[in-house]
Amino acid sequence: MAVPLHLPMSNFRMIKETPNPPETDDVSPYESLDSKKLHDAANRALDHYLNPAALKSPVARKPSTMYMVAPDMKDEDLLAHTCESLAQASVMATDFAGYLEGPHRHTAMAIQQIVMLAELAVNRMLDNLNVPKPAPHS
Repeated sequence: MAVPLHLPMSNFRMIKETPNPPETDDVSPYESLDSKKLHDAANRALDHYLNPAALKSPVARKPSTMYMVAPDMKDEDLLAHTCESLAQASVMATDFAGYLEGPHRHTAMAIQQIVMLAELAVNRMLDNLNVPKPAPHS
């Protein structure tokens, strides 16, 4: 008959094959990335209520220079060009709708109608524009 052997566990030690990674100094004041996100969110919330000016960036918008409207263009010329562009877009949308059927055709025709309404508004602006009359010759 076999007698069970009872040995104290303190006699056995577990040996790891790989050592622990070296301990490094944590340079972040946050325990984890989640605590940093929470801290940032809290700052934004406080700024929203206590300092709303901090949320608005005073950085001036810098337009792209790839395509630029000449600064000396007259309003009437800009409106006339816009009206022509809208008329061309309306014709293209109508032509494209001719190749479609069902709901896609209805969508293309709705786009055409919106473009046409914008064209009408620009035409009205052109009609109402005060164009300076040339001085009479003496």
